[in-house]
Amino acid sequence: MITAIIIDDEAKGRMALGQKLKAYCPDVRVEGEAEDGEEGLKLIEELQPDVVFLDIEMPRLNGFDMLLKLQRKDFHLIFTTAYDHYAIKAIRFAAFDYLLKPVDIEELKAAVEKIIQNGQQPNNGRRLETLAHNLQTALNKIAISTLEGLLFFDINDIIHIEAQSNYTVFSFSNRPRLTVSKTLKEFEDLLPSEQFFRTHHSHIINLQYIKRYIKGDGGQIELNNGELVDVSRKKKEEFLKLLGMK
Repeated sequence: MITAIIIDDEAKGRMALGQKLKAYCPDVRVEGEAEDGEEGLKLIEELQPDVVFLDIEMPRLNGFDMLLKLQRKDFHLIFTTAYDHYAIKAIRFAAFDYLLKPVDIEELKAAVEKIIQNGQQPNNGRRLETLAHNLQTALNKIAISTLEGLLFFDINDIIHIEAQSNYTVFSFSNRPRLTVSKTLKEFEDLLPSEQFFRTHHSHIINLQYIKRYIKGDGGQIELNNGELVDVSRKKKEEFLKLLGMK
């Protein structure tokens, strides 16, 4: 049985989520609720839950500020929030899960199932640092899940991302290549479009590392690390406009 607490300043929100967990997630037992961040801090220390459902937008002490005060960080954390593009991007960059309000039942079940499959309690320390950094400055720190666990990178060090079958391979400016079991599309959606461009169905490049463009049907890009990357015919015009060449 997974123990949980719900932290949300809206009573209706706490009630709705609690009812959905009871009806559709029988492996979860809600042991407590808090209506603000201060109460949430006390409840986490007192009950030591397996998972915390945390609302972001709360008065006095919001969800992000509450997390910075935490002593105990070894629990699964699922944010609940109304749509906020920047906050959600920061959450995804730090590899946390989130649920949009009103909470969709299938998404809730999937989030709980992920916890069940993962089993072990995470150490959220580094991820919370990444989240706090990205909320205070530009979104430039990303957590990437690998077989060894979560690894943390500055996106400015990413040169090239390539799809290889069901895997994605990262090339960096300052470390060896990294292969991860996520699709290229997931990273395309996450990384800032003003810095990263998908030149081809198999390639995303960091525009900061372009050395030269080689003309052709679609053409090729030579990157600073010597890699040659294809540009598809469909992407050629958009790419040349981006470079101010058209």
